[in-house]
Amino acid sequence: MATVPLEHVANEGEWKMPSRGIVAMASLIAAEASIFTIFVVAYLYYVGQDVRGPTPKDVLEIPYFGTVCLLSSSGFIMLAERAIEHGRMAAFRLWWIVTILLGAIFLVDTGMEWYELIVHDHLTIHTNLFGTTFYSLVGLHASHVVIGLLMMGVVLLFALTGHLREEHAARVKVLALYWHFVDAVWVVVFTVVYVVGR
Repeated sequence: MATVPLEHVANEGEWKMPSRGIVAMASLIAAEASIFTIFVVAYLYYVGQDVRGPTPKDVLEIPYFGTVCLLSSSGFIMLAERAIEHGRMAAFRLWWIVTILLGAIFLVDTGMEWYELIVHDHLTIHTNLFGTTFYSLVGLHASHVVIGLLMMGVVLLFALTGHLREEHAARVKVLALYWHFVDAVWVVVFTVVYVVGR
């Protein structure tokens, strides 16, 4: 019967410190998830309690296009992650740019929705409880999209100037985690505001 050397057994059970970047991003995501939870609960609590309109049913249209763009951006950022892991920097730049463009389209779509609501439907943050909670929740998410796009823009700048290489893949993954979080939060916000709240 063959015996396994003691040093191999020790190495297999050896514990590795998790990446500091992953731990930091996971902590940030946990904190941000708590904030979003508060805003979602507030929206659900106050929906339907207005004494005057407009109500969600009166003015909200489901933002299919922007939603598809944002959610599909998660797939493209995963392609970018794989590309940089294998040192395919041209492919990384392409998928990274596509991700940024899709996020920007989502923001433009949100801006157009807000323009309609404010100018044509006269729904502002001061109009009623719906206006206050709607702009607070959707605006909080939009601000996170803006932050994500700014950070991805900095990464793109490094990639275009040749300062981003395969060895930086772990850092790109940390930022990608944030973007996946932003997309996951939108699924919740979309469901609460445009499905349940209507």
